[in-house]
Amino acid sequence: MQTFHITPPDETLRPLIQEKIDNLNKPKGSLGRLETLAMQICLAQQTLTPSLAHPCHLLLGGDHGIEREGVSVSPREVTWQQMINFTRGGGGVNMFCRQHGFHLRIVDVGVDYDLSQVPGILNRKIAPGTRNFLHEPAMSLDEYDRTLRVGIDLVNACHAEGCQVICLGEMGIANTSPSSIWMHLFCHIPLDECIGAGAGLNAAGINHKRDILHQALDNFQFSIFNFQFSIEDIIRYFGGFEMVAAIGAMLRAAELKMLILVDGFIMTACALAACQLHPAAKAYMIFGHCGDESGHRRMLEALGAEPLLSLGMRLGEGTGALCAFPIVDSAVRMMNEMNNFSNANITKYF
Repeated sequence: MQTFHITPPDETLRPLIQEKIDNLNKPKGSLGRLETLAMQICLAQQTLTPSLAHPCHLLLGGDHGIEREGVSVSPREVTWQQMINFTRGGGGVNMFCRQHGFHLRIVDVGVDYDLSQVPGILNRKIAPGTRNFLHEPAMSLDEYDRTLRVGIDLVNACHAEGCQVICLGEMGIANTSPSSIWMHLFCHIPLDECIGAGAGLNAAGINHKRDILHQALDNFQFSIFNFQFSIEDIIRYFGGFEMVAAIGAMLRAAELKMLILVDGFIMTACALAACQLHPAAKAYMIFGHCGDESGHRRMLEALGAEPLLSLGMRLGEGTGALCAFPIVDSAVRMMNEMNNFSNANITKYF
């Protein structure tokens, strides 16, 4: 099993960071959320002069066995079709990575299609999709461990290049289903309140999805573990390969004290699972936005997370987190580029 040694930021520097923020030539507290964000970043990096060198985006692809039960309006083949589209620069994730200067890595962790010969896609395939968790665990313990390792290795490669900011996105039809179950089990929120339309299910489709997920949950609790299960059991029983790789990436990034930009419903579910394993990881996470999927806001609230944006987005791919990056950049620029009262020869009036 993979082990992580994640420590929360040393709080010793907090008074000095606060003093610097309060002495910038502005009314105290007048930059609001930028000030609290700057505090988080400075503590994570243990510096008064933070930086955002070589931001990287990991786009992780994987298919889900539960898709066979008709829980998504999108067919399975959309996963591999979009993965190829990303290599041609045609996705939303491509546009935002170009706009904000992120190095994009497109990674096949478990797509049900042979992408090994497609230029621009890293082949880290564990299997061609997970098993159907209506009937059995989505992945074995060995597959779970190897999938975490994929995320760890990807972050190690980014870190070796000088990366300080990791953003994560996913491509996997039906991945709102495992996310909803993780939310239910980790947040203790009724399952029906965790289930939404995903990529666009109608009312009948949502009802069918609820029926399938309730049955899957019953099978998990009664047939397999007899109510005795660990966090890892929950993650591997329901999770997708792209989701578990994201968890591994988040935990390794936190271990390296890198900033982690968290996207919408799926990636917030991965952040939730990561924090269940290692609560200290949350200090390194910046939640980009609150999406339009049912339950996302409640999941953020359960995490005690304050998203930077609320744009009604539910595309996935990491697009919401990428859209929030300029706000993160502004918080860093505030610390490094704003003058203080003394240097600006302005009377400090508080």
